[in-house]
Amino acid sequence: MALAAALLVVGPLRAHGQAPDPPPSLQALRITPEEGRSLRLDGLLTEPVWSRASVLSQLTQREPVEGMAASEDTEVRVLFDDENLYIGIRALDSEPDRVVSRILQRDRVMRKEGFSNRPAFAGDDAVAILLDPFLDRRNAYIFATNPNGAEFDALLADEGKELNSDWRGVWEVAATRTSQGWSAELRIPLRTLRYPDASARPWGFNVYRMIRRKNEEVLWQGWSRDAGGFHRVSLAGHLEGLQGLPALGRNLEVKPYVTGGQRQTAEEGGGLDREWEREAGLDLKTEIRPGLVLDLTVNTDFAQVEVDDQQVNLTRFSLFFPEKRDFFLENSGIFDFGFRGNPFEPPPFQLFFSRRIGIQEGAGEVVPILGGARLTGRVGGQTVGLLTSLTDGVGGLVSRESFTVARVKRDVGESNYVGVMITDRRGFGPANTVVGVDGVFYLTPSLNVQGWGAHSFTGGEGGDDLALGITGDYTTDRWGGLLRYLQVGPEVNARSGFVQRTDLRRADLFLRRSFRPERFDIRKVDLRLGGNVFMGLGGGLQDYQVGPTLSTELQSGDQLHVTLNRGEARIDHGFDLAGRLYVPPGEYDATARSLRMSTGSHRPAVLSGSLRRAEFYGGTLRAGGGTLALTPIPQVSAELGFNRNRVKIPSGSFTSDILSLRAGYAFSTRLFTNFLVQHNSLDGFVSTNLRVNFIHRPGSDLFLVFTEGRVEDGGDWRATDRGMVVKLTYLRRF
Repeated sequence: MALAAALLVVGPLRAHGQAPDPPPSLQALRITPEEGRSLRLDGLLTEPVWSRASVLSQLTQREPVEGMAASEDTEVRVLFDDENLYIGIRALDSEPDRVVSRILQRDRVMRKEGFSNRPAFAGDDAVAILLDPFLDRRNAYIFATNPNGAEFDALLADEGKELNSDWRGVWEVAATRTSQGWSAELRIPLRTLRYPDASARPWGFNVYRMIRRKNEEVLWQGWSRDAGGFHRVSLAGHLEGLQGLPALGRNLEVKPYVTGGQRQTAEEGGGLDREWEREAGLDLKTEIRPGLVLDLTVNTDFAQVEVDDQQVNLTRFSLFFPEKRDFFLENSGIFDFGFRGNPFEPPPFQLFFSRRIGIQEGAGEVVPILGGARLTGRVGGQTVGLLTSLTDGVGGLVSRESFTVARVKRDVGESNYVGVMITDRRGFGPANTVVGVDGVFYLTPSLNVQGWGAHSFTGGEGGDDLALGITGDYTTDRWGGLLRYLQVGPEVNARSGFVQRTDLRRADLFLRRSFRPERFDIRKVDLRLGGNVFMGLGGGLQDYQVGPTLSTELQSGDQLHVTLNRGEARIDHGFDLAGRLYVPPGEYDATARSLRMSTGSHRPAVLSGSLRRAEFYGGTLRAGGGTLALTPIPQVSAELGFNRNRVKIPSGSFTSDILSLRAGYAFSTRLFTNFLVQHNSLDGFVSTNLRVNFIHRPGSDLFLVFTEGRVEDGGDWRATDRGMVVKLTYLRRF
């Protein structure tokens, strides 16, 4: 009923902060195939054909002075032929020697913004391009680079609801420093992009630049702090003139792989059992119709994926580890359904959690994936997604299972949608199906409302129940408010998803007032007040936290956050904290105070840290940690992390330390190595992961991966597992 009522309200509404009608446009220039082949990708726009193209300039500040012209000029030109889209960028700078460019490795130029999934720049000067070929004003491609020519690409879904930075398109870029700043050339094969047959229709287009030493953000369109942002695809301008684009047909891509290596696992009597592994598999991608893509995978392998970060569980609920496998990450925003929570907690309810596929629950063991298929894309006014996968059995642990997820989202107005999603899991344990409906609506230019409901159906006894949620989010530069309600029935069972706790009513309320003092080098001060309450469906209080947070951001990018929370926790059933200390049922004070800080990301050394003291299950928790990230030269990066938790409760005490070191060396934009070592003092465990990646041609990789785990045993560090694998992929397009 709520979704239907909202649909009646928003049906005639236009998008939140929609661009003027008609929006500003840039004319793309068609060139001959010979002219395209003569373009040398060197970052310099010296070929005569660039001078014939229309120029986009006059970007506008979003930060630090909203609405003011950019302090440095930017010029963007677009060419195309029958095979490629060419984008030329001149990022002019009055102080070219002060341009910041420390990133060389792929996928590091941008990142997700702290409290959202929206794209934000990392520590360098950079330019990002947004392309919306279907002009659906919701979803887009992002391509970005910096003065070193580092590549970044991503898929943006539902105007920032999901940013998939793990998508890897096939394209090339070159950039160079000049006496006037820096410049770049992007060559994007048309086959990398999905576009409709109606090629005369304009594409959505936007430009976003960071001038890092000033922390100045400038955009072509969508620069308003209240209703704008680069993620607002509906505010993009138009790219005109793309007539006569070739029909892509099936657009078939085939990527076979082969792997070889050795895996060693600990035996009961000591020592390591060695086993040679040889595998081959195939990934296939084809376009069923314009914008609708079918992916097939056979004997799927993820040997190149980085290991999970070490965590210590200081709650009575399951830990959450994010997905890192590329097959499940591409277009993952289509399958987003539920309640994400905030960045400091696991998602309370996700209808689909892809780590349920191919990873044994609770143990983190790999389960072979025999094959899978994914159909995603646009069909008229619908976004559709279908994913199915078959996993093999592993000894007596699990048997063969099938997973299926179906998703449809119907456009409503400019930026709203209503949707349906179904998940199904069968083969090991009771069969489980969950059906959900959801909707996202912009009721005013600054007010977004999201609602959803899901019902689970499980074979055998129990497992049939309802979960629902609704969120209202009001955001402007000066004011903000968030009201959220979540209900999860006691019998809800989403075996393909992630449910943190059942038998729950949860309410969140947060209010924000922001100030811009324009003195003392302060850019922004945020005062937030709010909290959340957790109750059982029977009405009993379980947990609550409420209090203020004061955040200050300087013009340099340095930030400081102070939080004071009053809270309480009521435990109905005792549990073992971190598997060590018993916490009996009862009522406990959960008052907490925390301090977080970070320095500006433009510096060669970036420091972030946090301190927290909390009343904790009848005792105290003292936590602290931080990271020191170093980028002395573009080729070298290193990040040292440390987190300590000191727990003292009536049943005992312990101290847990997690120490990590991430290091990387980029020989070029095509060859780089990454090293990660982690030590968990509570488990006495050390893990090592070394990955070398050589992109031998666009879309094709050679990986060398070494992993090792060791556990402390009587003063010695005994190896528990060790593996080395070589993986070669080769992309062929037909």
